[in-house]
Amino acid sequence: MSKTVTVAPGAWLGLLGGGQLGRMFCMAAQSLGYKVCVLDPGSDSPAGAVADDHLQAEYLDEAALAELARRCTATTTEFENVPAAALAFLAQHGAVSPGAASVAIAQDRIAEKRFLASAGVDVAPHAVIETAEDFERIDTALLPGILKSARLGYDGKGQARVASVDEACAAWNAMGAVPCVLEQRLALDLEISVVVARTRDGALTAFPAAENAHRNGILAVSVVPARVEASVAQRAQQAARTVAEALQYVGVLCVEFFVVGDRLLANEIAPRPHNSGHYSIDACVTSQFEQQARVLAGQPLGDPSLMMPAVMLNLLGDLWFDGHAYDNGRREPDWPAVLAVPGAKLHLYGKRDARRARKMGHVTCVGTTPVQALERATQVARVLGLPPPR
Repeated sequence: MSKTVTVAPGAWLGLLGGGQLGRMFCMAAQSLGYKVCVLDPGSDSPAGAVADDHLQAEYLDEAALAELARRCTATTTEFENVPAAALAFLAQHGAVSPGAASVAIAQDRIAEKRFLASAGVDVAPHAVIETAEDFERIDTALLPGILKSARLGYDGKGQARVASVDEACAAWNAMGAVPCVLEQRLALDLEISVVVARTRDGALTAFPAAENAHRNGILAVSVVPARVEASVAQRAQQAARTVAEALQYVGVLCVEFFVVGDRLLANEIAPRPHNSGHYSIDACVTSQFEQQARVLAGQPLGDPSLMMPAVMLNLLGDLWFDGHAYDNGRREPDWPAVLAVPGAKLHLYGKRDARRARKMGHVTCVGTTPVQALERATQVARVLGLPPPR
């Protein structure tokens, strides 16, 4: 069938994955008048809880995939590790975005580095490690470095800081001797990211650059607009556009960058909406999730312009352990005090069990000026016992 078909409101859109990104996609698609069917193995997933229907099955379940294809004209994903075979099957029956080829590149750091370099986008100095013999050829200028597993690494997982070849070899063996990338550890000025959306006919928009701070490998704070020179933000937006064009990407894509002096280095790409783009729900004319729904349905892209400065705080399950208020014996963050802060917008993901390092929600604080947004975020952080955003 044609992949450029426009899906009218009232029709079904499909979603592979049941996490919080899927939940926010469902809400955005439903606000445009669409019904959403989620395929996910979880019984109480965040997306499944708000979707119009939930097919509880594994991603390669043939019957479930056939039902999703029968019902939905177009399907998307909410995380990059969906089996490629599932995407390929659905693509035979309707529009799928992003495509399996784009997802495959983002699933593998080695392929990702090679692709970015081929697209003319600078990356950090690195070496590919696939065999023990590769350690004999390492340029010592890459050390100290960070050894990153090529696949299934996110939020700081599958990474090890190493200071010598011996340490790198030991870390590689501890990871199971899987393919890895050894990346030079750089003195970063800061990290920024840009979310872009691209349609099947090539129309493309870019959101403002977000400045990101991480704790323990997990995004903690995003400040928008990023506190960088305008030329740096523009270069980041153009580089993200270049990546999307080179991939012939369809959907929403995030590109993360390191800023090192006057150098802008692409760190990684995420073929989906991104944690650092959550601010767009409250601070932009069109959110990253609405753009995802628009692209999937073949509708025109929305305006990604920033309406007001914003600071987003990620809420991890640690808050439920480290909080001070109690509800029936369970620690519960002081949500009334959070909601009392002017400009604070609370988003909880409906996850039943809080665990340390688990993403449970986020708060976006908006203001008329960047200073006001940061002050409000500082108030929220104080209420929750989080380190103040800087």
